[in-house]
Amino acid sequence: MSAPGFWDAPDAAREVIAEANELKGWAAPVEELSARSRELAELQQLLAEDPDPALEAEWAREVDRLEQAVEQFELKTMLRGADDHRDALLTIHPGAGGTESQDWAEMLMRMYSRWAERRGYQVTVLDRQPGEEAGIKDATLEIRGEYAYGYLKAEKGVHRLVRISPFDAQSRRHTSFASVFVYPEVDDTIDIEIDEKDLRVDVYRSSGAGGQHVNKTSSAVRITHEPTGIVVACQNERSQFQNKATAMKMLRAALYQRELELREAERQKVEATKTDIAWGNQIRSYVFQPYTLVTDHRTELKIGDVQRVMDGDLDPLIEAYLKEFGARVG
Repeated sequence: MSAPGFWDAPDAAREVIAEANELKGWAAPVEELSARSRELAELQQLLAEDPDPALEAEWAREVDRLEQAVEQFELKTMLRGADDHRDALLTIHPGAGGTESQDWAEMLMRMYSRWAERRGYQVTVLDRQPGEEAGIKDATLEIRGEYAYGYLKAEKGVHRLVRISPFDAQSRRHTSFASVFVYPEVDDTIDIEIDEKDLRVDVYRSSGAGGQHVNKTSSAVRITHEPTGIVVACQNERSQFQNKATAMKMLRAALYQRELELREAERQKVEATKTDIAWGNQIRSYVFQPYTLVTDHRTELKIGDVQRVMDGDLDPLIEAYLKEFGARVG
């Protein structure tokens, strides 16, 4: 960085610095863990020669802490995909079933918001279309934080709910589905070409809470990318200009993800190992009645406390997925 001419090309220089910082972010923890391991090994030798119960208890506690730190670092090594470090855009769509499925979609929206807040991530609701009676017709969340996409990619797919429906006068048990899609948020360094001729832009009045401004102005924006059929919408900002800018960011991310999926599909076709995540092919089931159980059908991990999961404690499910599939998904 101190070399003559390094800053003559500022953009290239920033890329080099970013890459160097990323490498330091991997090297520093390895050095720290290695140093702690050596210190504990030396202390173990000393205790073997001169036992001290109090010091042995402290040594055991430090070994436990080191094991936990190593496990967390191993988990981080699963997040080596090209986009894992990025922020995430998460969309939720209810399946067939009307109000029951729409309520389930809103429950999932709350679950992911709680999970992100637990990790100290920033959550912004970019778009939320309320259901006619309850729940949501769809929603898009922007989740900003270190490796947000790397963790949330474990949530792509169909989520199944089994419960006694509060909307059923006869209190019958219902099964509902909602799909979750996760995209890496694309920054300005990635070139995604979008031809204005390919876009259909519609403006409309925002729905839901928001006061007089929301109700009286057509500030919400919906953009349809006609060649691919991708539709994005934003009503979170106060002005039509801001909503369009945010919607374009969402569209750029969706197109980027589509390109990644097309490449991945081609790769899997060659390897003859393609597995589709299709509507009705759930990745996880959440049972509220007659018993409580969350089952991830990919890892077979089962958690009996469904309410804990719905309150955002998703880490065991995400970690199990990454440990089994992390090296094979991006």
